[in-house]
Amino acid sequence: MSVVIALANQKGGVGKTTTTVSLAAALAVRGMRVLVLDADPQANATSALGARLAADGGGLYAALVDETPLVPQVIATATPGLDVLPTSPALAGAEVELVSVMAREYRMKRAIEPLRERYDAILIDCPPSLGLLTVNALSAADEVIIPVQSEYFALEGLGHLAHTIELVQRNLNPRLKIRGVVLTMYDNRTNLSRDVEMEVRKHFESTFRTVIPRSVRLAEAPSHGEPINTFDPLSAGARAYDELAEELMERLHVAPQPASTGGPEGGYGA
Repeated sequence: MSVVIALANQKGGVGKTTTTVSLAAALAVRGMRVLVLDADPQANATSALGARLAADGGGLYAALVDETPLVPQVIATATPGLDVLPTSPALAGAEVELVSVMAREYRMKRAIEPLRERYDAILIDCPPSLGLLTVNALSAADEVIIPVQSEYFALEGLGHLAHTIELVQRNLNPRLKIRGVVLTMYDNRTNLSRDVEMEVRKHFESTFRTVIPRSVRLAEAPSHGEPINTFDPLSAGARAYDELAEELMERLHVAPQPASTGGPEGGYGA
């Protein structure tokens, strides 16, 4: 049974896209069939996986506005078992165009349903906002992972996001649950990182044991169109995301399998 996981935080610069891409690649290496669905108009997850941007009016935009099927638009990446649904900046216009549409909060859920049987996990990279795109992602997801930068202001935003998730659970998606909080850009040399970690763990018992360190190599990987596990597999960042993937699979009760030799049928729409 597949799981749809939204990675969400309304604050930008917290390592959300890096976590989406790196975690997806680490899961794929462990034998899972994984799709990254880029729901951020900035299209950073698309470029970080070495894929071309969707044509204007295509990708997730077409699925949300025109209900165009997503399956033919999926692209295989260089990582076996990992595919990406690319997007483009045109997606930013979807929020405006969907304002008067009935059941607009469920457009992404309906678009994703045909993909569930093809993948073990679908990871949605949400935009840094609590707008309609993020609400659509939370309505479509089974679970949400919240990347949180290890700094003071991140704690304030975490409360707002938790409230939004609670509203979605109450009104749109009762099955949605918080799988966990991931601490990113962690520097164990500073009291601040340790203090933030203590506060987050105190309020969110589901916080992952694994913390993601502040790393130059993690910042460099997207410019090469590669996830960190192929760009620099021996780096501290790559090891951290490997540990995070193993922890997530443990929580999902998924046993690691031998790495696959390609995405499902070589990637749909490849």
